[in-house]
Amino acid sequence: MFGLAALLTGCHMSSFRSTDRTQTGTVPVQEHSPAAYAALDAELAAVVNDPARQLASLSVLAVRDGRIVYQRQFGYRYIDEKNPANSRLANDATMYRMASISKLVTALGVMKLVEEGKLKLDTDISEYLGYRVRNPNFPDAPITLRMLMSHTSSLRDGGGYYWDKSLNADLRDVLLPGGKFYDKGAMWAKNAPPGAYFQYANLPWGVIGTVMERATGERFDQLMRRLIFDPMGLTGGFHPADFSKAELDNTATLYRKRTEVGDKEIWNPAGPWVAQVDDYVNGPPTPRATADYVIGSNGTLFGPQGNCRLSANGLGQIMLMLMNDGRHEGRMILKKESVDEMLRAQWRHDGTGKNGNSTYGDSKDAMNEWGLGNQHFLDTTGPSQGDRLVEGGFKAVGHTGNAWGLTSALVFDREKRNGMVFLVGGPSFDPEMDNGKYSAHRRYEERILTALHRHAIAQTAARK
Repeated sequence: MFGLAALLTGCHMSSFRSTDRTQTGTVPVQEHSPAAYAALDAELAAVVNDPARQLASLSVLAVRDGRIVYQRQFGYRYIDEKNPANSRLANDATMYRMASISKLVTALGVMKLVEEGKLKLDTDISEYLGYRVRNPNFPDAPITLRMLMSHTSSLRDGGGYYWDKSLNADLRDVLLPGGKFYDKGAMWAKNAPPGAYFQYANLPWGVIGTVMERATGERFDQLMRRLIFDPMGLTGGFHPADFSKAELDNTATLYRKRTEVGDKEIWNPAGPWVAQVDDYVNGPPTPRATADYVIGSNGTLFGPQGNCRLSANGLGQIMLMLMNDGRHEGRMILKKESVDEMLRAQWRHDGTGKNGNSTYGDSKDAMNEWGLGNQHFLDTTGPSQGDRLVEGGFKAVGHTGNAWGLTSALVFDREKRNGMVFLVGGPSFDPEMDNGKYSAHRRYEERILTALHRHAIAQTAARK
């Protein structure tokens, strides 16, 4: 069996490997020395290898004063418990399906199209889609990209947010009464009109992707490559079926330890690692669209809300670009005005709940302020509630992600130019039983972020 001893060895080797070299699509790490972060290596390895709460893999990165000072990987991007020699360590270029951080990446593409004059944040999206989109409960209120990007559009996930290629769906049949996917209109809020109430949701981002396609005539995933990935030299994207063999080999499989009992799956920390998504060792990815896909019909296919794959280093490059007012390695990716608007607070919880819902799922009071495709972490705190990121506090902007076992975060202080990234490849335990000590985040997430902040950011400042 591929037991704890082997996992410990893998994490130890990965965590202490040199990361100060430059690779294609990566940013070099500028740290004092590997020994300077030995305590952080050990603390993160202890989180990954907690006997009761193992993690399949962990990739982390820290930025201090606008430069990457720490980057490490722990565990395995692919686990073969029957033949451990076939297992593959995570490395500094390993990509993860990073879940909802994808929304922040998609927002970069929107802002670029705004710069190019192809989109406007406050124009009725009906003008782009070619049909009139209205919440039937508030038929006189137009819906804009600004509302979609700040989760105030009145669209909800009650009717779903992804229609795969087998359905041959057009979003007009989702959004318009009488459409074959409209059903009872569960995607439309009844409590408040567009622009008046915050409710985090995924469906708005499929609509955003569709609007982007309609405005450009380009398929969403290919458009994002042209607008953002290629100009920044990023490896990854929204469509793994177009990845090279080497890129697929270095995409992390996401895992959980769950065992089938009858027609249900239960968490079993002593059981096997079960692949959830991106198991490309045992089969290639399926294309998300057929050759006859009509561009501008169904942007949900490409997952603008959660389907992007990037490495921690790739996310670090995006973080640095935003910190540097839209510049990346001497090239202007976005104008400073675009970055300012994207990161500006568009909505803030009023404390009464009348203007929005700060709780999402079982994450109580976790969302208190929002920009365009990014959350503002205000450092609110309490046992198992609030948006606090690290013990002692760290106000930031960015995004978190949670899907298929993965959890992730990209968070940064633009003014002080400090930030952190983590990507977890899946837990062996039920995350709902791992409540946070001072936030709505899981306790293991708190431990990761606090360790990064304490050793790579706060103590780096003290050494200077």
